[in-house]
Amino acid sequence: MSKSEIHIQQATVDSSLRVKLAPKEKYIPVPFAYLPSDDGTDENLLILLHGLGDTHVPFMKLGQQLKLPQTAVLALRAPEQIPFLYEDAFQWYRSFDDLGELIQRPNPTPALDLMTNVVGHLVGACGWPSQRIHFFGFAQGGSVAAEFALAWQRSNQSASPATEASSPSAGTLGSIVSISGPLLSYPTLSSKNTTPILVVHTLPPAETALQSGALAAYKKAFETVVEKTSKEQGMPSSRAGWEPIMQFWSTYLGRRQMDGLYEVLSGTATQP
Repeated sequence: MSKSEIHIQQATVDSSLRVKLAPKEKYIPVPFAYLPSDDGTDENLLILLHGLGDTHVPFMKLGQQLKLPQTAVLALRAPEQIPFLYEDAFQWYRSFDDLGELIQRPNPTPALDLMTNVVGHLVGACGWPSQRIHFFGFAQGGSVAAEFALAWQRSNQSASPATEASSPSAGTLGSIVSISGPLLSYPTLSSKNTTPILVVHTLPPAETALQSGALAAYKKAFETVVEKTSKEQGMPSSRAGWEPIMQFWSTYLGRRQMDGLYEVLSGTATQP
């Protein structure tokens, strides 16, 4: 005879801090704005990276409007001001040559070094596991986020003990959303990056359309690539534009169970 059996066990409580320490200005060498989660539980950190010619200010306002559950927000400003422009217009890496022409093969190393220092501070001093750090980047900011994910995993795998170095999950980030931001390098990896990434882009002949081969490069570099096309050029500005992003976050943002909650596991047991 068999009957349903109920197993009750206390849910595993995350040992990390529920409220994380705020990042310190002396360890982040660019202007930034940080907001802890509205609901008092900092389970995820969403890092916002603006596009070419912008600042972190509108992205901080975006973070306030999103109000993602259990998610703190960090908006960073790019380190370099665009030459010969008097307004606040910044770039993550040198983007124009001496004649003012857009550099076709830019070097993102300064931005990647900056992000390595920032994330190292967040992980080492503020209590954020790298798997709970998520990125949202627009255009140049999206490129920096994707390139950093590759660099972060490479550096963590090389720094791991020999028994862990072969693990493709070493140095995984929470997730990335890249809006119209291509990879800047050609991926030559022994194993694909395990950070899930959503690539939102417009189709040709839109000015913001990705170049031919951009999506193939993402799929060569990342294990999980979600692709969505958009009719909106620039940042998402409508419910339809944000819907695939929210769906992606609903899959990959972490959710902390509160103390005292229990999970019920049902199963079938055979009685003697």
